[in-house]
Amino acid sequence: MSTTAKAPAARVDQFFTVAEARFDRWRSLLQAARVWEAAANRQPSEKEKQQEATSASFQELRQWEDFFAYPGEALLRTLGERITSGDATGTAHLAQSISTALLTHSYRTNLADWEGEKQSAISLTDRVPGAGGETQYRPYFEVLMVSPARAATWSDLAQELRKLRRPQDKFIYEPVFVGDFEDAVLGAILNGSIEAVIIYEGISFASSHYSPVLREFLTAHLAASNIDKDTGEYSLALAQGLKQLRPELDIYFLSDRQPEKLAGDTGGACIRRVFYQVEEPLELHLSILDGIADRYDTPYFDNLQKYAQRPIGTFHALPVARGKSIFKSNWIRDMGQFYGLNLFLAESSATTGGLDSLLEPTGNIKLAQDKAARAFGADRVFFVTNGTSTSNKMVEQALLAPGDIMLVDRNCHKSHHYGAVLSGALPLYVEAYPLTQYSMYGAVPLRTIKKALLDLKAEGKLDRARLLVLTNCTFDGHIYNVERVMEECLAIKPDLIFLWDEAWFGFARWSPFYRRRTAMGAAAILERKFKDPAYREAYLKQQKKLGTDPSDKEILETRLLANPDKVRLRVYQTNSTHKSMSSLRQGSMVLVKDPDYHTVEEQFHEAVFTHASTSPNLQIIASLDVARRQMELEGYELVNRAIQLALDVRREVNSHPLISKYFRVLGADEMIPSEFRNSGFVDYLTPGVTWGTAVNALREDEFALDVTRLTLVCGSAGFDGTQFKNMLAADYDIQLNKTSRNSVLLQTNINNTRSDIAQLIKVLVEISQGIEKKLADGGSAGQQTFAARVKSLMTDVPNLPNFTSFFNRFRQDPSSMTGEGDMRSAFFAAYREQQCEHLKLFSPEIDKRLKDGPELVSANFVIPYPPGFPIMVPGQVIDAETIEFMRKLDVKEIHGYAAALGLKLLNPAFLRSAKPPSDDVTHAAKPRRRRKGEE
Repeated sequence: MSTTAKAPAARVDQFFTVAEARFDRWRSLLQAARVWEAAANRQPSEKEKQQEATSASFQELRQWEDFFAYPGEALLRTLGERITSGDATGTAHLAQSISTALLTHSYRTNLADWEGEKQSAISLTDRVPGAGGETQYRPYFEVLMVSPARAATWSDLAQELRKLRRPQDKFIYEPVFVGDFEDAVLGAILNGSIEAVIIYEGISFASSHYSPVLREFLTAHLAASNIDKDTGEYSLALAQGLKQLRPELDIYFLSDRQPEKLAGDTGGACIRRVFYQVEEPLELHLSILDGIADRYDTPYFDNLQKYAQRPIGTFHALPVARGKSIFKSNWIRDMGQFYGLNLFLAESSATTGGLDSLLEPTGNIKLAQDKAARAFGADRVFFVTNGTSTSNKMVEQALLAPGDIMLVDRNCHKSHHYGAVLSGALPLYVEAYPLTQYSMYGAVPLRTIKKALLDLKAEGKLDRARLLVLTNCTFDGHIYNVERVMEECLAIKPDLIFLWDEAWFGFARWSPFYRRRTAMGAAAILERKFKDPAYREAYLKQQKKLGTDPSDKEILETRLLANPDKVRLRVYQTNSTHKSMSSLRQGSMVLVKDPDYHTVEEQFHEAVFTHASTSPNLQIIASLDVARRQMELEGYELVNRAIQLALDVRREVNSHPLISKYFRVLGADEMIPSEFRNSGFVDYLTPGVTWGTAVNALREDEFALDVTRLTLVCGSAGFDGTQFKNMLAADYDIQLNKTSRNSVLLQTNINNTRSDIAQLIKVLVEISQGIEKKLADGGSAGQQTFAARVKSLMTDVPNLPNFTSFFNRFRQDPSSMTGEGDMRSAFFAAYREQQCEHLKLFSPEIDKRLKDGPELVSANFVIPYPPGFPIMVPGQVIDAETIEFMRKLDVKEIHGYAAALGLKLLNPAFLRSAKPPSDDVTHAAKPRRRRKGEE
């Protein structure tokens, strides 16, 4: 019998599911081996059939294993030999050992996992962590070695590297060898344990692995502009490409031709160190460890641990410091038992002893922030310990002055609205497209933003447009094409500043698929673009085509290029580190990439002093430091897993024969209208969609959907969002975040596991079975009641209200076509009781006022949850559509509205009174520019 026939070639392009799929392949092999073993006493034909099945399973997984250090060539060869020789029992035992080691990661610390069932000739002290009698845990990682040497020599090279290990090394690594450009890219994508790459000169390009999607969409992009045309040298192109793919990797270059010349080449900036081939192997080894140590180092957390071990006498205002008031208490020592001693030993209100000051950091907090800036691709980072609500207000207070115009999504987080109130800036609301059926909004079309800027230009107010604020991604997962938004806006106003609220999207930095759609990722792309002579040439060509005075229609319909000689790329990003990384609650960061930051530095510090507590939580600061460490060292792998788990949920829910009758997870085609998906992309789970298809959509489409944000429709099961959320929490101990009229929002993150997904699916099956039983027991009357409930939730949905306008009193020029308003004055007008009134929501007076006047003007923010955006803001004229929406709401939580009192309004007497002179900075309106084509 032959067991050497090749199985059908598998496509190595399912990159989102690499880690878990790898475990599944090993478990499948183990299962096949067990069936084969169980067939030992059956007919020879049955044994042969099961042996062939085991061989096919092994061949299917074998090609993937080239990109991982464990189990390694020796164990894989042994496993293949056992299959070929017909040793079913030996195959099952070895497959079991390897599968368990992979699933538990025990191979990172356990010597025996590398040896199989018998010791090899290789010294154990050279193989894995913990050798030589050491008990200290040393983190394990893998190093990608890209070498043109013959594959037969790789094991000898690996052994030479292992000989360099020393007992005092803090980390331990195993090499993974590949011989060409494409395999190196594959290795970096597939193996999240790779932390460093060593590239030799002289590598070839093409891989022997079958990966058409990789070849078409990735390697061509990475290599096209970087290959040395004279020599066909791919090594430097590979280094540059890998740094784009995974910026956290340390890259080392081994050259046999003038290494000092490469070291001085600006194109080699991505390389950490250049060596002359293997002239200094120990220096290479030490450099690898030093690079990992640089990322592993957490200046603030490390110092806090040392501080907690010192004998400190505390005579400051923090009794819980050192924990004596708790552990010696007769009544509250259970608090100490619950939290543990270290929490209190690490508490202090002092900034001495190396603890540094968050308000003016000069020591280890400053170092920690600098490391975070490197990790996120920013110029500078500020830690914030009271949430991104505060981060947003800090940035807006620093950048905006009274009278400045702030373009902002009306459906953004309430902190931005309050930022306008605090700064005195005039919000100009730009509307997102509605998803009325699901009572939510999407994102703001670029055309809408461009039109707002052109309207300001026509009114002579473009110079006052200071800041554009957008949420990326939105609560429901809509991701902007950040690069395009900034590029086209800068083409209209070259000094416009951008604030991207990425509260939910901080993790995206560690996904090569999402990174380009983050603020910092897009800013890096634009920086490169604006320095490229070819871009300047394209810009001049476009300007010549548009002419000196293009119409607004032409501008709106053109994919604009910015003037690279005039743009000031000023980008700010806030992220809720605690929402998607391992930070304690309220841990947040402000990321800055602004060449003109020095012009706002003083007011930025004032904003920090205004909003940051003088008693920040030390544990939150430390957790921000540690969260950065984790993401730099394993964020790539963790984020990929979160994406894969989200895809699992989508697939299982939407394909399950019972669950899908009552529930479904909305796809990109249902969350993003087709006009914003120019690539033709439909959804991640559409048949025929590959990794490459998704990459192209993320590159080209105006909006994309974050797959980790899962909108689960529950209205078709007869539940409104709030009802379903409460049921999951009360009956099944499943917690989730946002709800809408007929859906709930689930989110996968780096904390989730496959067990979590299994529990969710099990619960949805149980709930669906309960619905089936209820419908069967209820007869036709029960079915009619259920159908009516579903109709009310899924069909009879209220229209979503758009922003109307600010009342004329709060507009500098009521005749202006632009709708910015002085929300600050309206907000504080409501602080005087005599200037306000209350009207019950269902009062006939409301209907009379809507019909005959005087106008209804909101005195405050009114924010229903769901949908969670303000349907009224201070100074806004309230129309019939907004009232109808409010009356149809069936939610219990509405911030800014008390049913017993009614709507809080600014009363007509106040609104008719003379407007007092403003203390704010005012800007005289410039004459309106007549637009081309206007009468």
